[in-house]
Amino acid sequence: MVPGIDFSGLVQSSNHRDFKPGDRVVLNGWGVGEQHWGGLGQKAKVRGDWLVHLPAPITSRQAMMIGTAGYTAMLSVMALERYGITPGNGDVLVTGANGGVGSIAIMLLKKLGYRVIAATGRLNETSHLEKLGAAEIIDRALLSQPGKPLQRERWAAAIDSVGSYTLANVCAATKADGAVAACGMAQGLDFPASVASFILRGVALLGINSVTRPKSQRIEAWAASRRFSLNRSWRSRPRPSI
Repeated sequence: MVPGIDFSGLVQSSNHRDFKPGDRVVLNGWGVGEQHWGGLGQKAKVRGDWLVHLPAPITSRQAMMIGTAGYTAMLSVMALERYGITPGNGDVLVTGANGGVGSIAIMLLKKLGYRVIAATGRLNETSHLEKLGAAEIIDRALLSQPGKPLQRERWAAAIDSVGSYTLANVCAATKADGAVAACGMAQGLDFPASVASFILRGVALLGINSVTRPKSQRIEAWAASRRFSLNRSWRSRPRPSI
């Protein structure tokens, strides 16, 4: 099995009605790299329905810098917008702020006019998060332990890539009629929470599945990405070696 959950490149040959040789495309998810050979090969043969035309001026290299993490961040932001969250509703929390989803989510939200609170376990990188667009930094330890089922209202919405106690505490501190986009489970698959925030405050929990999104949402997400250039601070940040 060749791994790699995403890839971008040029179509070499196709019998699909939507694609022809030379088209620039991108793929995220669909079990590629898990159930089907993935993007770490120099060539890939996949179903045409899994591909999305890569909109100009995004290059294949930029698409892979954004990657599935950035694509997931965009889906999360789109979900909050569809729910009706606007900058006027209040702050938006981003957990796992130094990760791929978190860092790009901060940039997207900042560019859209939101005030962003970033939760991280690497407080030594506060200046980096501020350059990305975070207005406030909090220690992830404040969220990662068992907490009260209903807490002081702190943010209007959140994008969470952590799960477990963190997600439970995020929901418990979300303002009335707010929304939380859950897109990851770095801390765990469990969700040790109560229904208090959902029933007493009307908070919505929005699940983000980036693997099998309909093609229309994929096209929308990549088209929206054209409006945003990657923050130089994020692009130049050293990446850990494999």
